[in-house]
Amino acid sequence: MIQIELIVEHESWHDLGDLDALCQRAFNAGRAVEPADGVVSLLLADDPALRELNSDFRGIDKPTDVLSFPALEMDRPLLGDIAVAYGVCERDARAQGKALADHLVHLLIHGYLHLLGHDHMQPDEAERMESLEISALSSLGIANPYDSE
Repeated sequence: MIQIELIVEHESWHDLGDLDALCQRAFNAGRAVEPADGVVSLLLADDPALRELNSDFRGIDKPTDVLSFPALEMDRPLLGDIAVAYGVCERDARAQGKALADHLVHLLIHGYLHLLGHDHMQPDEAERMESLEISALSSLGIANPYDSE
């Protein structure tokens, strides 16, 4: 089971309705394709917050859609922290013709897989991670996000 510690710092996220249920749905789908049990600390924030995190932890001074911070083994049952920027997420969803809730679900699954050690730096790693994302999203009736790219 994935337990979520949800912090909503940007009010526009509430427009999506029951955030606890939406986020739990995403993590349950991720867990179905890559099983793990533990706690995920989730921050739904705005672009300035993600810009600051991205700058502080990655040295990139711009907002990004999602950041994942895996926990150390000794911190279990904490799997790690995920942060999502409302503005970047909303603009990307609109540009890609996707529902914002579906795009958030995708980003949460993506972030969850990062917490478990998956990456997309090498082509074979990217293919494996994308395959897991596509399977998880498909189980929720959400289209392959990589078809249009």
